[in-house]
Amino acid sequence: MKILLTYQSGLTHRNDPYISLLPTGLCYLHACLQEAGYDSLLANFSAWPTARIKQELLALKPDLIGISQWTHNRHSSMELAQICRDLFPNSTIVMGGGHATFCYEDILAEGSPVDIVVLGEAESTLLELVARISSGTAWQEIAGLAFLSNGSIAVTNSRKNIDDLDRLPIPARYFDRAIGLDLELQSEFIVTTRGCPSNCYFCSSPDFWGKRVGFRSPAAIVEEIQYIRKKYGLIYFSIRDDTFTADRKRVLEFCSLLQKLEVNILWNCQSRVTAIDKELAIEMKRAGCECIQLGVESGSLRILQQLGKKIVPAQIEQACALIREIGINLSVYLISDIPGETGDDIQQTIELVRQIRPDDGYVSPLAYYPGTQLYKNAVKCGNVTQDIFVNSRQTALYVASRPGPSSARILKELTKNLQDYPELFKQQKRRLGYCYTTNVIAGEWYRQRGEYEKAEKELLEITTKQPNNPWGWFLLGDLYAELGKSNKGKEFYAKVLSIVPQHGPSKAAQL
Repeated sequence: MKILLTYQSGLTHRNDPYISLLPTGLCYLHACLQEAGYDSLLANFSAWPTARIKQELLALKPDLIGISQWTHNRHSSMELAQICRDLFPNSTIVMGGGHATFCYEDILAEGSPVDIVVLGEAESTLLELVARISSGTAWQEIAGLAFLSNGSIAVTNSRKNIDDLDRLPIPARYFDRAIGLDLELQSEFIVTTRGCPSNCYFCSSPDFWGKRVGFRSPAAIVEEIQYIRKKYGLIYFSIRDDTFTADRKRVLEFCSLLQKLEVNILWNCQSRVTAIDKELAIEMKRAGCECIQLGVESGSLRILQQLGKKIVPAQIEQACALIREIGINLSVYLISDIPGETGDDIQQTIELVRQIRPDDGYVSPLAYYPGTQLYKNAVKCGNVTQDIFVNSRQTALYVASRPGPSSARILKELTKNLQDYPELFKQQKRRLGYCYTTNVIAGEWYRQRGEYEKAEKELLEITTKQPNNPWGWFLLGDLYAELGKSNKGKEFYAKVLSIVPQHGPSKAAQL
């Protein structure tokens, strides 16, 4: 039985490298199928012309096709399903993902090319479904499904989420069975939790995962990182949990293990402003955390309450000041164009940004997503209809019909960070002692401003104190290459490869 798990972003170009990314959940499904002995293939058809997609599909001839659907690609995923149905009338077409879970009725409307929708967490459901179909036995009673039955939609019982996430295989172990995938970029993004302890009105995570948050163990996370570091040469990782720091003890154990094993990576993560403290931030930085992203959303208490954030501006300021003090880069998420938002609310957000001085940030207009309290309330009040996701071709459905100028005003403020970084670096070294993350951040800051001697000094300290840390050698290689000292740069890249043989940028620099 041939199984194809696929995704199409809906965008028409690949200029953005993140188009090359598959949803992490799809990668986990592929790993589970492969581990169970099934012939599964991952495929990213984003930005591929239809003719090329058809050519690939005809070469594969899959018996079961699983398609990942999210709000941004809801139309392109259905178009892909129709292509598959036209080519393979007898194949089973399954759809799952965040949007599919909440909009299965839209997907299974009359004439749909989709046979089955998997609801919520899909690993156990898909494994059971594939086992039943491959053996020719009935599958209609499997928990966690929606499908057409005698002209109407049938929904089976909900499936309990996986108790032990450590039982799931590492997705990167099975990336060799994939097409259209940027293997290094895909491997950079890992998840260590499922669910979120918060209940923000604009987020569908609470309804998708339920109230319980599932956690992977520190040992399992480090095992995955070490595997990817060895196989793909990655030394930078992005942890994409909703709130990585939700379990403080777990994060401390994770950081301790990274330091004990001298994994020597850099990484970033997302946190809630109420889930970070000084000890935690210090240990995270010592373990290589160079950036923390916070969901700030607004500087107005009234707007924060309207969004269901359950935080106050003072807590935001405290968390940001702490991150700044320890010397981790600060990134913030902000929401604009919120109904009822006044000029005073916007000004409070601008003043907050001036106070917290983030290194970068993202401003997004408030949007509707199925499964969110925001969307449910809007439908209940008659502000939107339940068919908006079917009738609109927009990638995101913004709450404000006409976005105002607040996004531009806030974004402009994010670019103004006039701190005295050299003094901050000195303070951080006095507070933490030697920490390679400080040296990396300081070295890159000096290099970007043309202060090459100071950058060199920072990076050489890493090579002296941690000769097996690839970051000092790698960034020095970049520094010397930038200065036109290509031979010296290659010497340092060679040193990186003696530590991390598959490091892509260093291998490319040797050519």
